[in-house]
Amino acid sequence: MTTAVAGARHSVLDHRPIRTGFTGTTRLLRLYLRRDRIVAPLWILLLSLPLGGVYVASIESVYPTAADRASFAATILSSPAQLAMYGPIYNTSIGAVGIWKAGMFHTLIAVATILTIIRHTRAEEETGRSEILASTSVGRYANLTAALTLAVGGSLLTGLLGAVSLTAADVPASGSLAFGLALAGSGAVFAAVAAVTAQVCTGARLARGLAFAVLAATFTLRAVGDAGAGAGAVSPLTWLSPQGWSLQVRPYAGDRWWVLVLHLVLVVVLVTAAYALLRRRDVGAGLIAERSGAAQAGPDLAGPFGLAVHLQRGTLLAWTIGVGLYGLVIGSVVAGIGDSFAENETLRDMITRMGGSDSIEDSFISYAFTMLGIAGAAYAVSATLRLFSEENGHQAESVLSGAVGRLRWAATHLMFALGGPVVIMLTAGLLGGVAYGIAKGDIGGELPGVVAAALVQLPAIWFFAGATLALFGLVPRWTPVAWGLLTATIAVFLLGSFSGAPQWFRDLEPFSHAPKVPGSEFTATPVIAVTVIAAVLLAAGLAGVRGRDVR
Repeated sequence: MTTAVAGARHSVLDHRPIRTGFTGTTRLLRLYLRRDRIVAPLWILLLSLPLGGVYVASIESVYPTAADRASFAATILSSPAQLAMYGPIYNTSIGAVGIWKAGMFHTLIAVATILTIIRHTRAEEETGRSEILASTSVGRYANLTAALTLAVGGSLLTGLLGAVSLTAADVPASGSLAFGLALAGSGAVFAAVAAVTAQVCTGARLARGLAFAVLAATFTLRAVGDAGAGAGAVSPLTWLSPQGWSLQVRPYAGDRWWVLVLHLVLVVVLVTAAYALLRRRDVGAGLIAERSGAAQAGPDLAGPFGLAVHLQRGTLLAWTIGVGLYGLVIGSVVAGIGDSFAENETLRDMITRMGGSDSIEDSFISYAFTMLGIAGAAYAVSATLRLFSEENGHQAESVLSGAVGRLRWAATHLMFALGGPVVIMLTAGLLGGVAYGIAKGDIGGELPGVVAAALVQLPAIWFFAGATLALFGLVPRWTPVAWGLLTATIAVFLLGSFSGAPQWFRDLEPFSHAPKVPGSEFTATPVIAVTVIAAVLLAAGLAGVRGRDVR
C-alpha cells in the first residue's frame, strides 16, 4: 500500500507544470494591459497619429516651395534655442522639415515608458503585490518581462502607427519607417533604463526619479551638443544621448539605418543588467538601500508638516535647479532671436501669434515660459501624487492613526504642490530676467517682464494640482491618469503652435489662457477664472479625501 501511494504521488509530481523564472508572464501581461487600457492607448495615439495629418501637413501648407523651406531651415540652424529644444533640420524636403518639431516626441515617449515600467515593477513590490504573486505559480522574472513587453511593445506600436501616419501624408515610406523605428528606439532604451533603476532602488519614487534624472541628463547632452554645433556638424555630446541617436537616424535625409543598432545594443545591455540584478536581490530590496533613521525623530519631524518637508524637499530642489537653468538659457538667447528670425516672416508670425505680441523677443519669452510652465505642472502633479503613493504604501494609515486629521495631512503635501511651483517659476524668471537684462544692458527694465511671464503660468500649474487631487479624492484608483491629462495638454500645446490650428482647440489646454506678457497688456480675468477652477478642483479633492475610506 505504501509503495502504491508513493508511486501515485510521484506520478502526480511528474505531471505538474514546470515552474520557470518566466512562468505567468502572459497572464501578468494581460493584467497590465487591462490596468493600462486607457493610459497606454492615450500615449500611443498622441505620439503617432498627429505626425502626418498635422505636423507634415502644416509644413506643406505654410512652406510649399523648397525655397521657403530652405529659409525656414536656415533660420532654425541659426537659433541655438530652437536647436536645443527640437534638434537640427538636415535637409529641406517636406518630410525632414515636417518632423522637425516631432523631435520632442523622443523625450515624451521616454517619459511614457519610464512611468509604465516603474508602475508595474518597483511600485508593485513597494505595495507588496509582487510578493503575493511570487508565492503562487509566477516566476521571478515574469513581472519584469511582462512590463518590458508592454512598454517596448507600446513603443514599437507607436513607431509603426507614426510611420503609417507619415506615409499617408505622401512622403517617402523609407523615411517614415526610419522615423517610426527611431521613435520606438527611444522608448525602448528608456524602458530598459527604468528596468535597471527599478532593481537599483528600493522605492518606486526613487526609481522613477533616477530614471528621469538619466533622461534629463541625456536630453541636456543632446541639447547642448546640437545648440553648440555648427550647420552640418555633429557634436560628440550628441552621440552620448539616445535622443541624439534618434535624431541622427535622419529620416528623409539619408535614412541612416545603422544608427538604430546603437539603440538595440544599449537595450540588450541594460535589459541583461536588469535581469542580472533581479536574480541577485531579494524581493523588495535594491542596490541602494534605504538609510536607517534615528531611533527617535528630531524636532523637525514632530508633525505632518515636518514629514512632508522631509519627503518633498529633495524633489523641489532638483526641479528648481533644472527649470531655473532652462530659464537662464532662455534669457541668454532671447536677445538675438529677432535677428535670427528677421528673414522668415512665417516663423515670426508663428512666434508672435503664440506669444501674443508684435515684438518677437517678448513673444518668444512668453512662448518659452509657457513651456517651462508645463514643466512646473509636471512637478505639481508629482508633488500631489505623493499623497497617492503614501496611501498605497500604507504610510498614510500610520500617520492618520495618530492625532492627525485627513485634511491636515493632505494640506501639508498640497503646500508643496501649490507653493513649490511658485519657487520654481520665480527662480526661472529671475535667472532668465537677469540674463536677458545683461544682454540688453537694462536689467531693471527687462527683469519685471520676464518674471511676470513666469508667474502668470501659476494658475494653469495649480489647475493640474487640483485635477490630480480631485482624482485622488473622488476616484483614487484613477489618480495616475493625471499624467495622461498632462501629456494630452503637451500634445495640444505643440499642435496649437502650427498655423491654422483653431482657437477652440488651443483653448483646450489651460496655459493658452495665461496673459501674454511681456508685450501685451495684463488682463486679470483669465487668471482669476483658471484660479477659480483650480480652487474648485482642490475643494472637491479635499472633500473626497475627507469623506472616503482610506484605501
